[in-house]
Amino acid sequence: MTARPLGRCHGMTKTQRILAAFALAGAAAGLAAPAASADTAPISPLTLPDVPIPSPGTPAGAQPASVQEVVGKVGDGANGLNALADLPNQLAPVIAPVQPLTDLAGAIQ
Repeated sequence: MTARPLGRCHGMTKTQRILAAFALAGAAAGLAAPAASADTAPISPLTLPDVPIPSPGTPAGAQPASVQEVVGKVGDGANGLNALADLPNQLAPVIAPVQPLTDLAGAIQ
C-alpha cells in the first residue's frame, strides 16, 4: 500500500471536488431561502427581448427580423445535430457486411 498525502479526497478529481462544493453551496442556499408564497408576487407573462440594432455596414440579409426567426434557426441547427447523431444507426446496414474485414484489419495491427 502506498502512502497518500493527507487532506485530499481519495478517488475524487479536482473537478469533482469543485462540483461537489457548488452543489453543497446551492443546497445550502436553497434551504436558507424563505419559501415564496403565490399571493406575494403576480406572475408576469414571458416576453421575448428585442432584436439588437445592426452595426453600420452589416449586410441586409445578415440581421434577423425577429427573435422568433433566431429561435427557428437555432432549432433547425439542433435538428441537424440530431440527424448527425443518428448517422451511425443509418449507416449500420452498409457497414455490417464489411465489419468482419475491418475487425480483422484492426487485429493485424
